[in-house]
Amino acid sequence: MLQLLCGLVLLIAGAELLVRCAMRIAANLKIRPLLIGLTVVALGSSAPQMTVSLQAAFNGTPDIAVGSVIGSNIFNILVTLGLSALIIPLRVSRQLVRLDIPLMILASGLVFALALNKQLDRLDGVILLCGLLIYFGLLLRQSRHSGHHHASHELPPTSSLHNGLLMLAALALLGLAGHLLLGAAVNIATELGLSERIIGLTIIAVSTSLPQLATSLIAALRGQREIAVGNVIGSNVFNLLGVLGLTALVAPQPLSVSPNALTFDLPVMLGVAALCLPVFYAGYRVTRGEGVLLLGLYLAYGLHVVSFTTGMPLAAKLEHLMLFYILPALLVFILFSTLRAWRRQH
Repeated sequence: MLQLLCGLVLLIAGAELLVRCAMRIAANLKIRPLLIGLTVVALGSSAPQMTVSLQAAFNGTPDIAVGSVIGSNIFNILVTLGLSALIIPLRVSRQLVRLDIPLMILASGLVFALALNKQLDRLDGVILLCGLLIYFGLLLRQSRHSGHHHASHELPPTSSLHNGLLMLAALALLGLAGHLLLGAAVNIATELGLSERIIGLTIIAVSTSLPQLATSLIAALRGQREIAVGNVIGSNVFNLLGVLGLTALVAPQPLSVSPNALTFDLPVMLGVAALCLPVFYAGYRVTRGEGVLLLGLYLAYGLHVVSFTTGMPLAAKLEHLMLFYILPALLVFILFSTLRAWRRQH
């Protein structure tokens, strides 16, 4: 437990330092807030996920490498966006609805399709990394057409050398934190008899998502709602294309994907990504009511994972409730909200 706590503290400290440094670089370059959230902040706050997934792959625990990415993406949308929307209704840029969210859905579907053979090999890694390069190219093109917005940056300028040294220090902290966190997770899994998949979906996923959560909550409190939303979407795309892509490319063995991940976790991740499109399109914002809805969905998902792992009868009941009551009701609500938003805009 002490090792887990130490790893978590170092993880948050390293991520915070990296995000602060990245924000200063972005402020010096006068990059618009949404682009900062989608790129600089998202990459910085996703660095712990990259560290943990790489170390898991090299330590022979591929279920943690894959499961932590799936769990982190689900957590980012349902919990990070949900809590941020409770603080202040989140404004959603039209760029997110037209470009970034559809690309996040496509990236989720691509990972799902590549994993159907129950593994992610080096060729899959190359495909995912090529997708990341295409995404960055589209963002660069979009930023050139949208112009520069720098009024929101109040950070004083700093030298490139200073920022570079801070980044190296942050990455060193993240590397040590990833080693401690991964070791603690495997020990907990062994002691409790839990599978690596469950540890990756829960403990590791939540731990590596804390930088995104903290960044989005702070951004929401400061009124930087574009950064709060862009951080989540950008982090999810980077997790799928960058983290899984690089991990699959450099791992000694192909990353195995468990049957449970194929039949439940990956479809849930894809469904949660698809949920963002109608929710964000309805008024181009995420309201407090929708934030409560997102948090409720994560609670149902978490209960299902725990009950399924422990073999409780509650698992079958929750699955029946979600499939035949909650999901149909949610689908009707989303379709109604989307249709109403479309009528207002046309």
